[in-house]
Amino acid sequence: MLNTDNESSRLVTDLNFADEYPQRVLVLRSKAAPHIEETPWHRHQKGQLVMPLTGVVTSFIDDKMWLVPPRCAVWIPSMVIHRNQISPCADVCMLFVDSTDLSMPDKACTLTVTSLLRELTTSLATQEPDYEAGSATDRLVTVLLDQLVEQEREAFDFPIPDEPILNRLALALLAKPCEKRTLGQWANDFAMSERTLARMIKRHVQLTFGQWRSQLHIVLALQKLAVNTPVQTISEELGYESVSAFITFFKKALGKSPRQYRVERWGS
Repeated sequence: MLNTDNESSRLVTDLNFADEYPQRVLVLRSKAAPHIEETPWHRHQKGQLVMPLTGVVTSFIDDKMWLVPPRCAVWIPSMVIHRNQISPCADVCMLFVDSTDLSMPDKACTLTVTSLLRELTTSLATQEPDYEAGSATDRLVTVLLDQLVEQEREAFDFPIPDEPILNRLALALLAKPCEKRTLGQWANDFAMSERTLARMIKRHVQLTFGQWRSQLHIVLALQKLAVNTPVQTISEELGYESVSAFITFFKKALGKSPRQYRVERWGS
């Protein structure tokens, strides 16, 4: 989790209104302001699906950051603490789901969103939230839930540890993903040996420094691919010396080129 002053500052309860509805699913749709919008840390009994139609949502869930581009959604299980950051002018659907009898993951994950699930969601967003059991809206909800459990999972997460030094390092990598400084150089900044910092990363993140930074690059690359950013631009923004070097990295991580991945996942 990102550092906060204390635990109670994150455990707010003013955003759990969805739990007041007995209906299986509540869908809200909103278009964000022309600036970044954020919710405070909170949790609720219903699971939540965050689905941007345009723009990008960044979800901070437990000790990871999840980038959620269009055509994807992030699943947040029941009672998992989280907060969301919405990009300027984004159009976002929030689904609050009673997942008690659903075979949904018990850990946060990113899902590919099919056109059918997206259309079902936007349709339900126009309906009254207090629909009756057995109504046309309720039957539409049944179809949506059937589709929800079938969605493919993606890998859009980047671990952000609570440990103060690693928290600072994670935020520095996020702020400047093209940064090429070595682990030894980072260790000098924190007045520790390279070996000590390497052990700390392995203990808290379960990855080597190289793997951790590569995971960030994959997350950012997928986010940009989903909104049709040119591969050349992605390569430059992530600090690769050439497009071919970036494509080689991407293929090694995901088994196909960026363009192949984009076409297969998002059809463009």
